[in-house]
Amino acid sequence: MAPLLIGIDEGTTAVKAVLYDAGLKPLREARRRKRSAHPHPGWVEQDPVEILDSVVDAVAELLADAPGDVVGCGLDHQGESVLAWDGDTGEPLSPVIVWQDKRQADLLTELDEAAIRERSGLPLDPYFSAGKYMWLLRNGLPRPPSLRLGNVDAWLTDRLGAGFATDASTASRTQLHRLGDAGWDPWLCERFGVPADALPPVRDSVGELGTLRHERWPAELPLTARVVDQQAALAGAGCVSAGLVKATYGTGVFVLAHVGDDVPVPAGGLLPTVAWRIAGHTEYALDGGVFAAGEMLEWICRELGLADEPAALGELARGAGSADGVRILPGITGVGAPWWRPDARGTIAGLTAGTKRAQVARAALEGIAWRVADVVAAVRESVGVETLRVDGGLTNEPALLQLQADAIGVPVERGLADATAAGAAALAAVGAGLLGSVADIAGLVPTTDRVEPQRDARWREREHEAWRRFVQLALDL
Repeated sequence: MAPLLIGIDEGTTAVKAVLYDAGLKPLREARRRKRSAHPHPGWVEQDPVEILDSVVDAVAELLADAPGDVVGCGLDHQGESVLAWDGDTGEPLSPVIVWQDKRQADLLTELDEAAIRERSGLPLDPYFSAGKYMWLLRNGLPRPPSLRLGNVDAWLTDRLGAGFATDASTASRTQLHRLGDAGWDPWLCERFGVPADALPPVRDSVGELGTLRHERWPAELPLTARVVDQQAALAGAGCVSAGLVKATYGTGVFVLAHVGDDVPVPAGGLLPTVAWRIAGHTEYALDGGVFAAGEMLEWICRELGLADEPAALGELARGAGSADGVRILPGITGVGAPWWRPDARGTIAGLTAGTKRAQVARAALEGIAWRVADVVAAVRESVGVETLRVDGGLTNEPALLQLQADAIGVPVERGLADATAAGAAALAAVGAGLLGSVADIAGLVPTTDRVEPQRDARWREREHEAWRRFVQLALDL
């Protein structure tokens, strides 16, 4: 029977599983929405059992009458989100504290930011996993002898038979790992008060990583890739060699630039991170996140009632020749790179009695495009950007793609509809031996659309400077 691949994307808002053939052609997919809870301002939680059940259910749907044998499965997950559980019973001891959560912000003020940043390469920010563990351990977390602390990947593989482990890309997002090292950093673990023996072993991202199984599945799945979701999207965009840059537009927008084999030096407020580790060899990336993009558009629809759904906002925006002075900072969950202000608020400015819904909708798309331009400008301090490869649901909006190309001054190329799941499956193909190397992924992920910038450099410099002044004023509020 034909060899098949599965990519499991455990994202922030949904679990998606996609069945591919050996050429990375999608054959079928299954999607399960997830719920987030906000029990207090700044808190974002999810139910770990719901996540597990969603993965099991989605994969079961794919495996029913599958037209071949699955020879490799790739799992990607929502990065910095963490939880605790009992290794003996498998029962969760906490909810999943989602990457957007800010509850630990006050605890971080106890730490020496300069020392933490020098060691980890990451700014002291509630975005990362270490502060979330710190909060759990300070706030009544049960500590059975078999206490396990992990990101969502370790929870899933532990419960599904592949063992308690994580990969190097995930470790690099925790702030408990020093780039270039093999595993956890004892000094960082001590500063955050995290017992290193409760953390999962740090293994390669690609290779023979174990076997996933469940009583509802008709077959076991060889786990041959495990990475953070944005690293999966980097592979799924074909950015598998130094100098290639992608942006994934979803709940937030995450820009990653592949920078090669050497540990990158942080510049411009970007995060040095592991892209993936294969057979002990590590490739690196620079990362910059816009924490609220699709989430901001959904909030505008839900709370302001400008449209029924984000797609309708795009239609409104296309009807406006300009935003007519309206500006929106998509900061409802804080502002990430290169500003790093977790205390920031979303801001709408420039309203007049004559402002129309279409102008506000256009300002929302412009705000996302300029925030991505902030990150791309920082990337240019380290690598050249000749094109930006984009993926994610928001890239179906042509107005956003044109605004993005104009804001950064290079072509925007739209790739696969779901680069994240495809990237997880592509890396799994490498781990399963269907592809000889990560470099071979590039030939399987063609781009579908190319949007050229229509504005000149003078306009771009003027408008970007005006945008930066607006952001700084909003941050000073």
